[in-house]
Amino acid sequence: MYKVIGTVTTRAFRVMWALEELGQPYEIVAAGPRSEEARKYNPLGKIPALVDGKETLTDSVAIMTYLADKHGALTAPAGTIARARQDAMTLWLVDEFDAVLWAAAKHSFVFPEERRVPEIKPSLRDEFAHNVEHFATRIEGPFVMGDTFTIADILAVHCLNWAIGAKFPVENAAVNAYAKSLRAREAFKSVRAKAE
Repeated sequence: MYKVIGTVTTRAFRVMWALEELGQPYEIVAAGPRSEEARKYNPLGKIPALVDGKETLTDSVAIMTYLADKHGALTAPAGTIARARQDAMTLWLVDEFDAVLWAAAKHSFVFPEERRVPEIKPSLRDEFAHNVEHFATRIEGPFVMGDTFTIADILAVHCLNWAIGAKFPVENAAVNAYAKSLRAREAFKSVRAKAE
């Protein structure tokens, strides 16, 4: 059984959602960022981490990629054009959604107050809104990669949910419809229920 280090309200949600989609059992080891518990699995105290047997993996996207490859689902096969396109989308989402949201979080509550630059947040909101519009043009079907649900969808919807919580604009109707349809998935609802 896998162990997921983190909480449902963090990027660990992505890993849990992937595991639910894969039908894999897992145990949650509740740990906040930079906590003593998190440092047992990652010296930097970053979450999530995944324990698979004797191995510990870090970074939500790397963990999801590993799980998808290992279980042969949620991804196009390695070495294919479809996989290269999926990886390009995943990396775009990390750069243009996740990184923008993370920069805003750092300047809202992560950094010590004296290092925060709150004046940067409006430009990050504008950048995110622009990126949402671009993302809308890249959705190829019911899922971002077309007819197949992949880890790119998990990453995208998690970031869109994060944006809503951070009061970032998600005003594109197509993007909102896409995210709403994926929030209706049983695996998503199962993870969401763990937060209640």
